[in-house]
Amino acid sequence: MNYRMIVHILGKIVLVEGFLLLLPFAVSLIYADGCSIVFGALAASLVLVSALVTARAPKNRVIYASESFVIVGLAWVLTSVLGALPFTLSGSIPSFIDAFFETVSGFTTTGASILTNVEILPMSILFWRSFTHWIGGMGVLVFVMAIIPLAGGHSMHLMRAEVPGPTVGKLVSRFQSNAKILYGIYIGISVLQIILLLAGGMPLFDSLVNTFATAGTGGFSIKNTSIAAYNSAYIDGVIGIFMLIFGINFNLFYLLLTRKFLQVLKNEELRCYLAIVALSVGAITLDILSLYENVGEALRYAFFQVSSIITTTGFATDDFNLWPNFSKTVLVILMFFGACAGSTGGGLKISRLVIMAKTVLREIKKTARPRSIISIKMEGKPVEDSVVNSTNTYFVVYMVIILFSVLLISIDEFDLVTNFTAVVTCFNNVGPGLSVVGPTGNFSEFSMLSKLILSFDMLLGRLEIFPILMLFSPSLWRKK
Repeated sequence: MNYRMIVHILGKIVLVEGFLLLLPFAVSLIYADGCSIVFGALAASLVLVSALVTARAPKNRVIYASESFVIVGLAWVLTSVLGALPFTLSGSIPSFIDAFFETVSGFTTTGASILTNVEILPMSILFWRSFTHWIGGMGVLVFVMAIIPLAGGHSMHLMRAEVPGPTVGKLVSRFQSNAKILYGIYIGISVLQIILLLAGGMPLFDSLVNTFATAGTGGFSIKNTSIAAYNSAYIDGVIGIFMLIFGINFNLFYLLLTRKFLQVLKNEELRCYLAIVALSVGAITLDILSLYENVGEALRYAFFQVSSIITTTGFATDDFNLWPNFSKTVLVILMFFGACAGSTGGGLKISRLVIMAKTVLREIKKTARPRSIISIKMEGKPVEDSVVNSTNTYFVVYMVIILFSVLLISIDEFDLVTNFTAVVTCFNNVGPGLSVVGPTGNFSEFSMLSKLILSFDMLLGRLEIFPILMLFSPSLWRKK
C-alpha cells in the first residue's frame, strides 16, 4: 500500500475543495449574507493544510487498484466532512451529523434533505449546497484530475473505482485528457441549460443552482416546493429534458462530437433507457388522467416525475405521494433502475439490468440445451464473463445492503413504506421516497443513527459499494 501517495492525493483534493469554497465566498460578498468570513476562513485553512501535506511529493507515485479504492473511498468521506463545515460554522445546520447528511446527499447527488425550510438559508449556503451536486455528478476525483495530474501511473484505476457502471471505457489514451473531455462536455451542456432557463424567465441565481442540481442529477432545490414553485410548463420541459440528457452515458456525447452517429444509434443501453422512459410516462399518464384537467397536463407531470426518478435527480413538480398506487409503484421500480452507466445518475444502471436480463434468458436456454454455448452480447459484441459475474455479484450485495439498512432504520418506528423507500432512495441516490420521505417531506425526523446509516448508504450507492466496503478490509491496509 503506497500510503505516501494516498496522503498526497488526499492533500490535493483538500486544496481543490479549498479553492471551490471561494465561489460561495464570492456569492456571500455579492449578497452580503454574512457568511463570507466562514467561507473565506475555511478556504484559507484548507489551502494551508494542503500546502503542508503536499510539500514533499512521494518518490513512488505509482498507484494500483488497491490504492485506488482506498483513495476514492477516503476522498469522498473527507470531501463530505469538510463540505459540511460551512453549514455548521454558519449556523445554517447546527448539528454536524445533520450537516454531514446534507453534504453527503449533495456530493453523492442524492438530494435527500433534513431541512424543512430551505428558503430561509443564506444565498451562499444555498449556492454551496447545490454546487456540491455539480461537483459530485461527474466525480470528485475526475474533477480534481481534470485540473491536476495526481498519479504517476495506472491512473485508470481511479476512474474505474469512481465512475459508475459495470465497465469504464477510455475516450483517449491519457487519463487527464479523458477527464478534461468529460468535463468539457459536462460544462457545455450545463451552460446550455442555464441559457434556456434564463430564456424562460428564471432569475440568474436560480438558473445556476437549478442547473447544478440537474447536471449532477441531484435534486436540491432552493424552493420549498421544488420546481413546482415556478409553475411553468416551459421550465418543467427544459429541466425534464436535461435530466434525461444527463442520465445518458457521456461517452455517447463524445461519439456525437466525433460524428459517430451510427454508434450512438446502435447503443443498446440508450435504446433501452429511452424505451423505459416512454413506457413509464405513457402508463403513468393514463393512470393519473383523472387527477388533471386534460391529457397534456397529465403528460406534463408524468414526464417530469419519470425523468426525475429514473435519472435519480429527485426534483418534483407534484406530490406523487398522492398518485394512485400503480403510478407510485412504477416510480419506485424506476428508483432501482436508475440511468445509464457513465452518466451522473444513480441506481443499478440500465446496462446492468440488460446484462442480468440476458443472463436469465441464457440460463433458460441452457436448461433446455445443456451442452449449448451461449454468449451474452451487447451491441453485437460478447460481454466478458468477468463483467457478467461482477454484475451478478454487485446485485446480490446491493440487495443485501438494502435489506440490512431497512432493518436497522426500522428501530425509528416509522411505517414500512417510509423505511423501505428511504433506504432505496438514498442507496440509489434518488432523493424523495414515499410517505414521510415523499416529495413534500424530508428526513429530519429520523434519529442520528439512522441519518448516519442513510449517509453511509448514499456513499455506497454513489461509489457502487466496493470502494467504501474495501475500507473496512484489514488485508487492504497491509504494507506491501
